[in-house]
Amino acid sequence: MSDFTTRPEIRGTFGVATSTHWIASSVGMSILEKGGNAFDAAVATALTLQVVEPHLNGPAGDMPAIFYSAKTGKVEVLCAQGVAPEAATIDHYTEQGLTLIPGSGLLATVVPGAFDGWMLMLRDYGTMTLREVMQPAIDYARDGHPMLPRVANTIAGLADFFAEEWPTSAAVWTPGGKAPEPHALFKNPELAATYDRLASAQGDTREAQIDAARAEWRAGFVAEAIFDYLRDAHVMDVSEAKHSAVLAPSDMADWRATFEAPLSFDYHGWTVHKTQPWSQGPVLLQALAILKGFDLGAMDPNGAEFVHTVIEAMKLAYADREAYYGDPDFSEIPMDVLLSESYNAERRKLITAKASLEQCPGRVPGFEAQADAYLERAKRDFKVGAVAAQEPTMSHLTEKRGDTVHLDIIDRWGNMVASTPSGGWLQSSPVIPGLGFPLNSRAQMFWLEEGLPTSLAPKRRPRTTLTPSLAEKDGMQLVFGTPGGDQQDQWQLIWFLRFVHFGMGLQECMDQPLFHSMHFQGSFFPREVKPGEMMIEPDVGEDVIAELRSRGHKVTVAEPWTVGRLTAALREPGGMLRAAATPRLMQAYAVGR
Repeated sequence: MSDFTTRPEIRGTFGVATSTHWIASSVGMSILEKGGNAFDAAVATALTLQVVEPHLNGPAGDMPAIFYSAKTGKVEVLCAQGVAPEAATIDHYTEQGLTLIPGSGLLATVVPGAFDGWMLMLRDYGTMTLREVMQPAIDYARDGHPMLPRVANTIAGLADFFAEEWPTSAAVWTPGGKAPEPHALFKNPELAATYDRLASAQGDTREAQIDAARAEWRAGFVAEAIFDYLRDAHVMDVSEAKHSAVLAPSDMADWRATFEAPLSFDYHGWTVHKTQPWSQGPVLLQALAILKGFDLGAMDPNGAEFVHTVIEAMKLAYADREAYYGDPDFSEIPMDVLLSESYNAERRKLITAKASLEQCPGRVPGFEAQADAYLERAKRDFKVGAVAAQEPTMSHLTEKRGDTVHLDIIDRWGNMVASTPSGGWLQSSPVIPGLGFPLNSRAQMFWLEEGLPTSLAPKRRPRTTLTPSLAEKDGMQLVFGTPGGDQQDQWQLIWFLRFVHFGMGLQECMDQPLFHSMHFQGSFFPREVKPGEMMIEPDVGEDVIAELRSRGHKVTVAEPWTVGRLTAALREPGGMLRAAATPRLMQAYAVGR
């Protein structure tokens, strides 16, 4: 095997920053250079990603982060996933003739979570002032940044829709009535002014100033602008009808981001940490629990046996996601059973030499009704018609759809952060006048039927797809993740398995061909199920693709270098830092020294 990699694996001891956009990675590194820690750098990086990748995330979106603090010696999760509004009842939606929550527009909005989450991280774990970490994003929004061709093309594809249906979005994204040109400097002065005003919040201490900015967000000028607009807004969404929001001032005023413990699983000496099951994160742990019984290291990491085995394990794990996951504050989630050896020994037996075309959630005692409900739901016709352009899915399928961003940062003291911010992208909802950003569309992940862990209910967290990772072994600590909706834990799993079993470096793993399943029910509108379907990059070779098809997989071959947007960073026991970023889409970058 050649030693060639598409990018060098970054190595150093001072700090590393990697993200889905080179500007954001450079901003994160600049914060480390100024004496900030990984938490300061993560906040600055994330706010910059909101500016330079507005088709993938925004201030009113959502985010989980998983992190290690050298001071506390603990791995924790930051949950900045906003909850459903108080008025978001199933009856309210079904009375409007809906069978699914639309994938865009105002009905799909939950409480905006991202900004408060980043402020909480900065207050409790950062060291720098609010102004110091916000200034790079302010500068790029005010003075301009080179517009990614994908963003320019996204806006161009939606320009007519914006002009006709979302004029507040047209004013921001098509200034002067024209879509921006690829690589041209693009400015968002309204967003710059919003950030600048938040960064100017007053307080006697660093922490008090940050809390003042959080108050301005949830109940001050930001909230006032949002609800001034929502009071009369009645806008078109992906259901091809106009709807109004259910979000109310009290929903924003009452909500706060929180810290919580991760969910963890041991695999071949590694302890892998993920979010709790309000995110899909535990599916990676479930897949590892199933795959623990296979000799993956004896397989070709790009061979048909490896691909088939991993795909079949992911089908089983994701079936359980659909049956059992949800907000554990509202529902009992049997994760102890789902991660147990006895349960996974039985699940393992379901993997044969042929591709399964069935949905196969496990049968957990006392929870059988949830498995049955998924089997029924997966066969249902929701009669929603053709999919419109604003609804989110994998970024590589079309430039008109939204996706996500990711960042991984480690500093010289050993602090580390992995985060996958998303939501509030320019396709999701109309821009709020005067603020320069739209709301989110995360409520589309709820179901409009009672009795499920993912049933729509006030104050409940939607079962998000956002899922960063942190893993530890013998003093090594690894943070990694990717955008990609339902594919996030599939691409991360494949990357991690190759890293663990085949002795590949971080970047070498990044450069290997990726694949994923579309077999299970999708998280996003229109909630499609595609039994047996999978996608794979062509570099695995025609023989592998032919064998997968002979095993019964319905294989779509992607364009080369289009699947996955992984980044990763590692700290070795002696303090050596390493980082890598995918070459796909030609935007992600790792920097460090």
